[in-house]
Amino acid sequence: MAEIIQKDGTWTFDGDALRLTPGRDKNVSLFRRELGELVVPLGALAGVSFEQGRRSGRLRLRLRDGADPLTQATGGRLTEPNDPYQLAVESDRYGVAEYFADEVRNALLLDGVSPDPVDGYLLPGPPLPVSASAGDGTAGFDGERVRLEWNWKTEEAKSSGGPRTIPLADVTGVEWQPAAGLENGHLRFLVRGAPVSAPPKYDPNAVELWGFKKDPLMALVAAAVQARLPHPASSADEDAIRPRPVPLGEEPAAENDHDALLRRLRELGELRRDGVLTEEEFALAKQAVLKRM
Repeated sequence: MAEIIQKDGTWTFDGDALRLTPGRDKNVSLFRRELGELVVPLGALAGVSFEQGRRSGRLRLRLRDGADPLTQATGGRLTEPNDPYQLAVESDRYGVAEYFADEVRNALLLDGVSPDPVDGYLLPGPPLPVSASAGDGTAGFDGERVRLEWNWKTEEAKSSGGPRTIPLADVTGVEWQPAAGLENGHLRFLVRGAPVSAPPKYDPNAVELWGFKKDPLMALVAAAVQARLPHPASSADEDAIRPRPVPLGEEPAAENDHDALLRRLRELGELRRDGVLTEEEFALAKQAVLKRM
């Protein structure tokens, strides 16, 4: 098991999954505290990196495309303080962070996890029910319907129709866009039979966001809905979907385990010769295989 404890949070890896727990420090963002603890299966990862800085460093997880409804809903636009897949590391813990990253990389190599996109979510999304208030309204989702309510700052053209209840069956998509510069952001639900013809300020299926502290909380609602919509990969034409390649080292069930490990050693040697693995990465992976033998 590998673990790193920081003011920003605690990351624990048991070989099968990573447990990401936000810290209690006052500098930890409201969004991450509301999101809470995340359990990320190893198979959802495409990679991990550690970047050193003069005063602090940063551990970063890279998830496989399509594995996480939160990443899908936000399009990777969560800012650094709100990104749950980053951890600020103090300079006196650089060695621990490097060891943690090596352990995760070693497990990815040994298990032959492919970095390719997936065709189904591997994380569940935020727990239900979920609700957030920001900008000109409140958005909530209970698993069956989306409810939008307005406040005194809502334009009359939108609020005059009263609160909105949208059955999940009528939702075809969700958009979350943070405010940037002079441009306001929004949370918009794409509804069957209701083409988008108005900006979020006047759209009864959207909440306009103005760049305040609670804006990122709307991403929780977006992710919860996204997790219960058809996966984006399911809308692709069958001819365009490539067969999932067999992960490196994955063997047929009938093959002898010892033979499978010997084959894995040969594959690791080829990866080293081709320059894909460094000597250090090769040594770590080889050691793990030998332990299994």
